[in-house]
Amino acid sequence: MKERMLKWMEPKMVIPESRKLFSDKDLKNLIMPLFMEQLLAVLVGVADTFMVSYAGEAAVSGVSLVNMFNTIFIYLFSALAAGGAVVVSQYIGSKNEENGNLSSGQLMTASVVFSLCITAFVLAFSRPLLRALFGAVEAEVMEACVTYLRISAYSYPALAVYNAGAAMHRSMGKTRVTMYLSAVSNGINVAGNAIGIFVLHAGVAGVAYPSLAARVFSAAVIVWMCFDRKNVVWLERKHILRWDRGMVRRILGIAVPNGIESGLFQLAKVGLSSITALFGTVQIAANGVAQSFWSVAALMGTAMGLAFVTVIGQCMGAGDREAAEYYMRKLLRLTFGASVLWNGFIFAVSPLVLKGFALSEEGIRLVLVLIAIHNLFNAVCHPFSNALPNGLRAAGDVRFTMYFSLLPTAVGRLVFSVIFGIWMKLGVIGVALAMCLDWVLRAVIFWRRFDGGKWKEFRVI
Repeated sequence: MKERMLKWMEPKMVIPESRKLFSDKDLKNLIMPLFMEQLLAVLVGVADTFMVSYAGEAAVSGVSLVNMFNTIFIYLFSALAAGGAVVVSQYIGSKNEENGNLSSGQLMTASVVFSLCITAFVLAFSRPLLRALFGAVEAEVMEACVTYLRISAYSYPALAVYNAGAAMHRSMGKTRVTMYLSAVSNGINVAGNAIGIFVLHAGVAGVAYPSLAARVFSAAVIVWMCFDRKNVVWLERKHILRWDRGMVRRILGIAVPNGIESGLFQLAKVGLSSITALFGTVQIAANGVAQSFWSVAALMGTAMGLAFVTVIGQCMGAGDREAAEYYMRKLLRLTFGASVLWNGFIFAVSPLVLKGFALSEEGIRLVLVLIAIHNLFNAVCHPFSNALPNGLRAAGDVRFTMYFSLLPTAVGRLVFSVIFGIWMKLGVIGVALAMCLDWVLRAVIFWRRFDGGKWKEFRVI
């Protein structure tokens, strides 16, 4: 089995230079800004957790619990943007400018409508939702949860609009645009966090409002840039102020299975947070801090996953399935090597970084154990379980990835979290081990799907 899993390291196929849509320099120019953008984006969460830790462990617990809940909607917006990115990328690959512009406009319209509905729902039912999910937490933690969730909800439309605009630019390979914008946005957020926590002493609200301001700024700038007619595809008012069923159906054909997968996956994580809430404030706080490090460690795979969408989408749009397989293998090798190095680096520096967190010694020791477990499995399994499926989705193989992402999560993560965490009394360590089991199962399944070649038979446009 090990030899079969590592077969991707072999070149297996070579295509002529004339059919290479992306040179090594093109891939570097695509991937490096994506990595830097994801790093900057994740550092927002680290900055939030770091600064709010000075407001007490109850505040850290509230922010970490709500972030798990928020992630459900954030991933739904990302799924919609990813569906649009696949369609736009394939139209770019087929050199169909008119439909590329139309798909971009319809993506933006769908993002606005969907996010406004989600915002209204969360604002109307914030407290009942939190009570249903985290009713066992202390009263002080619950109040922190309510405050953070309500402020976060106001930023959903801005976040959805930014994701749509960023998806357009990534489809064109213009990843430097989103990188620079992310740098400015993160600067706004970090400066706001410092003022909110250390100057205004606003607690949870002190990190929530700066995030809202940063997201609104990013959304406004990216929309303005999307109207630039110098782009390969651009926004046009006539395409935004309409509802084209055929184009929306294409976008949703990718986005809905992806959204169901992401939404249910994050809902499962919220269910796991309900289990985590049973383990006491120290373990909740340690788990919240560890998740910040996990996010940084996983960003290499996340960034590479975005590159899969652009590269494989354009290859499939051009009708060159051999080139798509060539780049799938090449990107997978790059992802694996980079993930091993990056996860090792994060684990090496984590003891130094943790010295700046206002946590108890017990909490810090637990965080280090959780980081070690996560990074080991993330380095080996994440390229197969999370990045590779993005390439399959870009080819149109979305239903398989949906079904076989959810099944291992339901069995591996949920069931074994109860077994390891509660029955075996391992607490949050048991939940982390169940997460790793989920990755192992998905890694095997998606590798077999890719190696079997069935994904080449799908059509999006």
